[in-house]
Amino acid sequence: MGPGPSNVAPSVLEAMSRPLVGHLDPAFVKMMEEIKTMLRQVFRTKNETTFPVSGTGSAGMEFCLVNLIEPGDEVIIGVNGVFGTRMVDVAGRCGAKVTQVEADWGRIIDARQIADALRKVSQAKLVAIVHAETSTGVWQPLEPIARLCRDHDTLFLVDAVTSLGGAPRRAAVA
Repeated sequence: MGPGPSNVAPSVLEAMSRPLVGHLDPAFVKMMEEIKTMLRQVFRTKNETTFPVSGTGSAGMEFCLVNLIEPGDEVIIGVNGVFGTRMVDVAGRCGAKVTQVEADWGRIIDARQIADALRKVSQAKLVAIVHAETSTGVWQPLEPIARLCRDHDTLFLVDAVTSLGGAPRRAAVA
């Protein structure tokens, strides 16, 4: 949903013309360790299992959901655009019982809506929300929802594909 097509910088084209480096090559292993270190800084964590996932933003979203959800799990997903809708679809394919918390496209998900859903869902495994919904330009406040999730001992999954590194999200990782 981003703008494009974009011109490719000559330096990128030159780099792409070089021979591939295999995933077991010492140069690749060194590069991966550097990237993992930088990701830990971005995510403000010391967790050694922090690693990049090669793929689109939607692939990353699916990676998270299929690794966190088991059939029958109850999940709450905020929907206020294309990517919240996509999360609902993926969670449903994982066998989750999905409760959608909806807002008009272009509007934020109000934390009170999430609080209501947490009261109604007996044991929500996770709450998922898009931080910066690309399809509408909405920048979702995270702290009130993060606080609710902490209070309910519920995982808080944030799709930060378009906001990571560019918008504050400390509440979600604190």
